[in-house]
Amino acid sequence: MRFVISTLLGIGLTPALVASESFTLAEDTGYRGIWYAVGPTKDEYGYKYSGGMATYPHQQLPMACYAATVEKTFFVYGGTAPGKRLLHLVSYFDHQTKTVPRPRILLDKETGDAHDNPVLAIDRAGHLWVFSNAHGTSRPAFIHRSTKPYEIDSFELVAETNFSYGQPWVLDDGSLFFMHTRYKNNERRMFWMASRDGRDWTEPAILAHVARGHYQISATNGRRTGTAFDYHPTQGGLDARTNIYYLESRDQGRTWQTVDGRKVETPLTAVANPALVRDYQSQQLLVYLKDLQFDEAGRPVILYLTSRGHEPGPANDPRIWRIAQWDGSQWDDRAVTTSDHNYDMGSLYLEADGVWRLIAPTDRGPQPYCTGGRMVLWTSADRGANWTKVKPLTGDPPRNHSYARRPQPVHPDFYAFWADGNALEPSESSLYFTDREGTHVWRLPAEMATEAATPEVAW
Repeated sequence: MRFVISTLLGIGLTPALVASESFTLAEDTGYRGIWYAVGPTKDEYGYKYSGGMATYPHQQLPMACYAATVEKTFFVYGGTAPGKRLLHLVSYFDHQTKTVPRPRILLDKETGDAHDNPVLAIDRAGHLWVFSNAHGTSRPAFIHRSTKPYEIDSFELVAETNFSYGQPWVLDDGSLFFMHTRYKNNERRMFWMASRDGRDWTEPAILAHVARGHYQISATNGRRTGTAFDYHPTQGGLDARTNIYYLESRDQGRTWQTVDGRKVETPLTAVANPALVRDYQSQQLLVYLKDLQFDEAGRPVILYLTSRGHEPGPANDPRIWRIAQWDGSQWDDRAVTTSDHNYDMGSLYLEADGVWRLIAPTDRGPQPYCTGGRMVLWTSADRGANWTKVKPLTGDPPRNHSYARRPQPVHPDFYAFWADGNALEPSESSLYFTDREGTHVWRLPAEMATEAATPEVAW
């Protein structure tokens, strides 16, 4: 039995002595997502945000990865147990058989808070790494590694520690690079760490701490890792989130630079700093980040939504989906469409053939002006300059759909996956996926009588 001391020191937590002995995961009987809500509004909109949150939140990614070696898309999500507790589940879609196995239960998080949802990375040897987040410092976070490559039956616990909003990336040299958040005094501070093997990590290094902190989204093309982030003003905090910033590193975090190559000293601590992409605070607009990608030239493209206020309802319209893309000399900013809720969440796809796609709940759903809606496929044939609404994907659903997530890497047959839920009251929550052309939407089976099953066509 090997013992390791976790170097992922949590704020307010002591280092954990962890045994890396493997354990077999129990099977769940089917795919059932967790329902979660924040901020009762005491009006017809119910909550600040709510619904099926199996693939929530946007700051935690990736949640799925395609492995070409075995032709499977592996994914993690937040499921549920009696008492509305959050379970961390691991599974895959087999592209050869078009089936899914019974999901495996990795962890009972002993909370109903979907902020604790897991994220996934697959190393070059094929081992699955699951980073189980915590929301703040009141609960631990965990890192698990699959015992065998490309298998979900057994895992080992590598570390028990504390981090929030984790974003693990595997770089071209095989190392792991981990963007994440650490809480202190309810402020959200951006950190990063690097590891050659997932066990021995560099000390957590702070990247930014402006006012009350940040939410970030990150991405890598294997050579460079970029992060786009907002900031939370002293007055208003996360409900006043605004501005867009961007930084990138090409040497595993040893140095950071702006998009045009200017080195910056970290941590960033001033509102006005060289990383600023757009000043929305002066326009009195809020910013809700959605996705970040690199185009074929290695230039960052940021997907986000602007709003006039944090409360749900038509008073804060228009809520505009926008794209900021670096053209080599400046940030070009263009509108895509509108939505009826700040927490409508979708994913951006930049294809090698030049077609860009967006899958997002931009059509109003059965619970209007609540989180999510009807999922829609949009395309652009001119690198985001103009967008066409191709088709609604989810027809006339009884519950709102949201948090469409892009596997990274992605296969065209399992292109986006998400969950549904009644945004006005606790409900069941199913999980879905679609293909690149949006030919069908498949529902993962809520109950399985056999070890493997073929997902049913929902639309």
